[in-house]
Amino acid sequence: MERAEAMQQFEAFFGAKAEDLFTAAGRINVIGEHVDYCGGKVFPAALNLRCNVYARKTEGNVIRLAFRGIDDVVELEINDLNAYRKLKLGNYQAGVAYYLQETGVTIMPCDLYYDCTVPFGSGLSSSAAIEVATAVAFCEYAGIAYDKVQLALISQRAENEYAGVNCGIMDQFASAMGKKDHAVLLDCATLEYSYVPLKLGEYCLVVANCNKPHNLVESKYNVRRQEVELALKAIQTVLPVNNLAEVTPKQFADVKYLLSGAVAKRAEHVVMECDRVNKAVAALKAGDLVELGRLLNESHYSLRDLYEVTGKELDTLSALARKETDCLGSRMIGAGFGGCTISIVKKTAVEGFIRRVGKAYVDSIGYYASFYETSIEDGITVEKL
Repeated sequence: MERAEAMQQFEAFFGAKAEDLFTAAGRINVIGEHVDYCGGKVFPAALNLRCNVYARKTEGNVIRLAFRGIDDVVELEINDLNAYRKLKLGNYQAGVAYYLQETGVTIMPCDLYYDCTVPFGSGLSSSAAIEVATAVAFCEYAGIAYDKVQLALISQRAENEYAGVNCGIMDQFASAMGKKDHAVLLDCATLEYSYVPLKLGEYCLVVANCNKPHNLVESKYNVRRQEVELALKAIQTVLPVNNLAEVTPKQFADVKYLLSGAVAKRAEHVVMECDRVNKAVAALKAGDLVELGRLLNESHYSLRDLYEVTGKELDTLSALARKETDCLGSRMIGAGFGGCTISIVKKTAVEGFIRRVGKAYVDSIGYYASFYETSIEDGITVEKL
């Protein structure tokens, strides 16, 4: 939606003009999938796909929320912010407000209109973008200085404890802390981070959404978490480690006998994926994009064969991408069972890549994939309108 149209919608809902625009980014994860909750390092970057929150301060004791494409206005009573956990629309916002209020932030009455360009259910973290943008709006209107890492942690808490969705810290951290033309190397165990220039030269990242409805992600995601926790407990009987990500590939080879079946496969993915993150950072720093592409492919194979979170649609999409001459590598990102792939594609070949992969995908699967031209941007922006 264009800005002018969004501002018109704001005025139609609330009878006044928007005064501010707060945004937070969706994210890709270059590599390091399903390791965040195992204490691993991840390598996300903030996208130009964003949650845009058009806003104005009001009087009284109510936060009013409106959303693109939905006719209703949701009202949250500032004195009763714990009461909205079951809301289908507005529970993320209520959770963020509730936990900010718990930390001493004065939540001001306001009108907020959400125009989210991060596709929902895509694995690009629309929920994190919504939470972080909301947290920024409340802090700005409270007139307080805020720490972006703390906003990420509060946003994660809102999703985990208020909305009941079991996610790691990566999504909210990338949304809040993203930096233009950089990826964030984040240690999920310690929250130590560094920025690595994401310089792809004549190549770019193409995001493709397989558009599979995936309503079973949460239950399967929780099963995977249980499986890696079982693996960790077994390994801790012989190795003094705090989390699975501390286990090196060599150590894993020595202790793998303790594990069997699905639990062994899940643990092997985590250990090897953590190793791939380190190798990918080194490849990027060395300008070796061919090696980076190879690691993306390896990551996908591991997610397919060991972690078993891909499915026919994502496998088809990434396999078709890998067949393209000007594609260096492709893998699924996000929780899996649907959502998106990222591919490293030569800039001059993107149009043809999208056309050929898109046609072959619909011929194979029966419905269309969506492709996004993305750029790596700052996580949070604040603007007076």
